Formats: sequence, C-alpha cells, structure tokens
Amino acid sequence: MLQIESAEILLVRLPLKFRFETSFGVQTEKLIPLLVLRGGGLEGVSEGTMEFAPMYREETIAGALHLLREVFLPRVLGRTFANPEALHDALGSFRGNRMARAMVEMAAWDLWARTLNVPLGTLLGGRKEQVEVGVSLGIQADEAATVDAVRRHVEQGYRRIKLKIKPGWDVQPVAATRDAFPDIKLTVDANSAYTLADAGRLAALDAYGLTYIEQPLAWDDLVDHAELQRRLATPLCLDESVASAQDARKGLALGAGGVINVKVSRVGGHAEARRVHDIAQAFGAPVWCGGMLESGIGRAHNIHLSTLPNFTLPGDTSSASRYWAQDVINEPLEAHDGLMPVPQGPGTGVTLNREFVEGVAELQEEHRPQ
Repeated sequence: MLQIESAEILLVRLPLKFRFETSFGVQTEKLIPLLVLRGGGLEGVSEGTMEFAPMYREETIAGALHLLREVFLPRVLGRTFANPEALHDALGSFRGNRMARAMVEMAAWDLWARTLNVPLGTLLGGRKEQVEVGVSLGIQADEAATVDAVRRHVEQGYRRIKLKIKPGWDVQPVAATRDAFPDIKLTVDANSAYTLADAGRLAALDAYGLTYIEQPLAWDDLVDHAELQRRLATPLCLDESVASAQDARKGLALGAGGVINVKVSRVGGHAEARRVHDIAQAFGAPVWCGGMLESGIGRAHNIHLSTLPNFTLPGDTSSASRYWAQDVINEPLEAHDGLMPVPQGPGTGVTLNREFVEGVAELQEEHRPQ
C-alpha cells in the first residue's frame, strides 16, 4: 500500500550556464518547485515544470503552490492508496492544472517504486538500461554561431540536434546547419510562434530533411495543425497541444502530426504519459521525451519514462552539466556518446542534495494531515 504521511514543498532558483532563447523570450535562470511525499520511512520527490508566467501553457508557479497547499495535498495527506493510479484518480475530479497535479502523482510514483524496491522505469513497463538523447539549442546570434553550437554538440555525440526557431529566424539557421552537417538528425521547434498564414515559410523547411517540425501553431490547436500537415512533407510533432491521451488520440486521428513529444508533467503525470505512449504506439506514431530545463529530479523522471518501448526518437534528457554548475541531486546524470544511462536503484535512482537545496531554497514548507 502507498501511505502519504507528510509532504514538503521546496522552491529553488538555479542560474543556467548559458543564455537560452526561444520564441517565448530569453531565459538565464530557472525557478524550480520541488515536492517531497513521505511514507513508511521513505520519500518520493517530483519537480514542477510550470513557469513564473503562463508562457508555455496556462499554469504558473504561484497558482501551483496555492493548489498544492489548499487543494491537492489535503486530498492525499494522511491517506493510504492501493497504488499511484488510485492517487491519480483521487485528483481526477479537478479540471486542468495538470502540471500541479503531476507533482503529486510523480512523487507518489517515486515513493511507490521505492516502497517496492524497484526502479521507476521497470514499474512503468520500461526495459531499457540507457536511452538515446538529443540536445535542444536556443536561438543563436547568427548562422555562424548556430553552426558552432551544433558542431560542439555533434562532437559530444548527441544523436539529434533541435534548433529553436521563430518568424524571421527559421530557414537561415536550418540551411546553414544542414549545409555543414548533411547527415545529422535535425529538427526544429517553433513553440507555437506561427500561424497558417506562414505555411509557405514552413514548407520551405521541407528541403532540409528534418525529422519533424515541432509545435509550429497555437498551443491549444489541433485543427490548423492538421491543415498545415496536409501542406507539408515534413512530419509535425505535437507538444503543447497534447495535454492528455485523448488529445493525442484526436490529434493523430485528425492527421495533425505524426510524432508526439511526451512531457510527463504536461499531461498530468506518469499514468497519463503512459496512456499517451500507448495510443501513439497504436497509431504507429513514435514518441520522444521533451524537456523543460529540469533539474536532476525532473530529468531522472524523464529518463525512466523514456525506457518505454515506443520512445524511439532521441529525447531532450541531455547531460545535467550542460545546464547547471550545481544540480539539486547527489548523482550525476551524464550522457556518453548520445546515450543516457538509466539511474540505478529503487524509484528514480536519485536523491536530493539536502545541504545544497536547503542552502539555496527560497521556500521550504512542511505539510501534514489536518
């Protein structure tokens, strides 16, 4: 049984090692909410991927913290569940706010796996001991800087290069990169920056042998993506617009894309992420695990999810040392030749570096049953 005896909320701010620019703007640091659930002398830990402002999707850190304190944690604290799916169902009556609910559900999965003394990936149905990883590169100053950044990461062995694009900066970096590296697996991510009026510009990318174009249109759209897909030879990859397994089913049935980026927190946790995986597999659509500049806690959850069989494209779980001078966990998460080893041990296989986290925490709260 899964006992939820107490919880802890932490909020840490980590500086990024580089300037990361997307169509949303520029990011130089990450504000990271963490949730610890305790029971039976063990603890499970999760990470929230919502942001300070509602840019990626509609959720925010402030809203998530309120819901955790006042709604979600009171629903689970002091209770015993048969398994994490039962806990997931206990939060199922609440609409939206999937990233906030995912924090509770993902911590429960980690705790449950540690209770059973098995790796999280094994519990989810995965079998891989290592997963293929790519890298996501932010918008650079010019074509030469883009090619230099790509070269560094190709030399490090990453198995897919993803370039962030936006209107006015799309064909140029792709053409320069493809000219310098004719054989690499190359993708682009637009983060919803385009409309159907840009179909001609996006069609120009067909000439460069991209594996997919990720989320070019609105974050809450499937219909226009289906229309755009009919005009392109390059497969579209759905990201922001897939918030559930039903969204995945509808998007694939509409022909809105041929690939899905599965972000476990975006869809509400591991149980729903596994359903998205299964539906995509039934449609013959490959999936891969996207990233949100996670610390080692979120990164470890992503790696374990990526051990499921239909994760056949390299994900965004690149080396933690790319992002942080100091991570929040004790264990290194480092890729070698484009392969990320799955952390060993029960649960996610990683543990909080308590001394570091408590030293930099901007918020630390204990929560117990009322």
